Amino acid sequence: MQYDVVVIGSGPGGYVGAIRCAQLGLKTAVIEKYKTFGGTCLNVGCIPSKALLDSSEHYHNAAHTFTTHGIDLKDLKVNMPQMIARKDDVVAQNTAGITYLFKKNKIDSYEGLGSFVDKNTILVTKTDGSTETLTAKNVIIATGSKPTALPFLPIDKKRIITSTEALNIKEVPKSMVVIGGGVIGLELGSVYARLGTKVSVVEFLPSIISTMDASLGKELQRVLKKNLGMEFYMNHKVTGATVKGKTVTVKADNAKGESISLDADFCIVAVGRTAYTEGLGLDKIGITVEERGKKVPVNAHLETAVPGVYAIGDVVTGAMLAHKAEDEGTYVAETIAGQKPHINYNLIPGVVYTWPEVASVGLTEEQLKEQGTKYKAGSFPFKASGRAKASMDTDGFIKVLADATTDEVLGVHMIGPRAADMIAEAVIAMEFRASAEDIARTCHAHPTYTEAFKEAALAATDNRAIHI
Repeated sequence: MQYDVVVIGSGPGGYVGAIRCAQLGLKTAVIEKYKTFGGTCLNVGCIPSKALLDSSEHYHNAAHTFTTHGIDLKDLKVNMPQMIARKDDVVAQNTAGITYLFKKNKIDSYEGLGSFVDKNTILVTKTDGSTETLTAKNVIIATGSKPTALPFLPIDKKRIITSTEALNIKEVPKSMVVIGGGVIGLELGSVYARLGTKVSVVEFLPSIISTMDASLGKELQRVLKKNLGMEFYMNHKVTGATVKGKTVTVKADNAKGESISLDADFCIVAVGRTAYTEGLGLDKIGITVEERGKKVPVNAHLETAVPGVYAIGDVVTGAMLAHKAEDEGTYVAETIAGQKPHINYNLIPGVVYTWPEVASVGLTEEQLKEQGTKYKAGSFPFKASGRAKASMDTDGFIKVLADATTDEVLGVHMIGPRAADMIAEAVIAMEFRASAEDIARTCHAHPTYTEAFKEAALAATDNRAIHI
């Protein structure tokens, strides 16, 4: 079969890129090695983890805040098989949605492993060993990433597990060690901590969510410890783990070189993700992946060294985020069609779906200081928000960073209720080069959580927040 574009991988970057190609009139095909579309995100990442986060949050609220709201319950318990079944149904609905969108846009799909014969010829190897050959004018590599493993800590997928296996634990563990204080580890750790698991987080660095503004990690660690009883071992280097029966023993050294030992039912290894390029046959077309992280090198247009071969999402440099991959899929489709799209990588938001949620866009205070940029900072706590008091979600704050001279917003960092949704207002404001004054003079509905954003902007402009 001859195509204008063949996309290898159907995750957020791949399926969005394919749909945009089809919208632009390009004959498009997608190759996916698994039986369902959607990649890591829809099958074993973003979507199922959010389903479990929502379910566990409902349980935690029922157990800890319903009586305060005037709702009395008895015999409250977790039905873990039903929780997992609901999660699986959410995944099935979303993956079926991709199948529908491919049919709607007349995109051909092939199940199997896609690999290069040459830059215009792709071999599809199916699970039964049979093969099929596709030819394409352009190819988009969108094969995503997989959990990073530690060489000295083998993952048995039973007691020492990754985020994938953590989505299918059939009963609530009594204890769990999470290696890695990043987004994935904290989200999954909080799922089980809400259900009653004693969760210990071991992190090599001095702060959790270390790529975000330092104030966010500090506040999130405080809240997770206070609300969920999570324990944190910062500045600790994991040296190994052993399994005996149903117990995992994790060993780590602290900053002084002193060794500690933690016993748990499960150990989740969440130390990041590595680009997945195995089996693509990149060497046959002259592409060499980077030694660290296995990333595919691309130019400013996301094109590899081989003309007509593009790469997007987790297999290229930058944040490993589904929405970043989606934007890159659209970008490449429009580039192939001869358009002139753009992506502002500085304005791709980052989100942590704990509760409270954490969200950030733009530059952090640490980055501004390092650059020598003079800036103003304004902050507003949710404990001063009427809407947050009404919902009993008073932890956290919103911080606005603005240029000291021009007042242009340079960064927005928030931890609080619905921060994942609220950050979009900051992204739009910054896309239009808004000043803190612009946000401060924009009417926000009352009572809402977003009023805290307006108040933080007021605080950043002559320290004139009203409600604190």
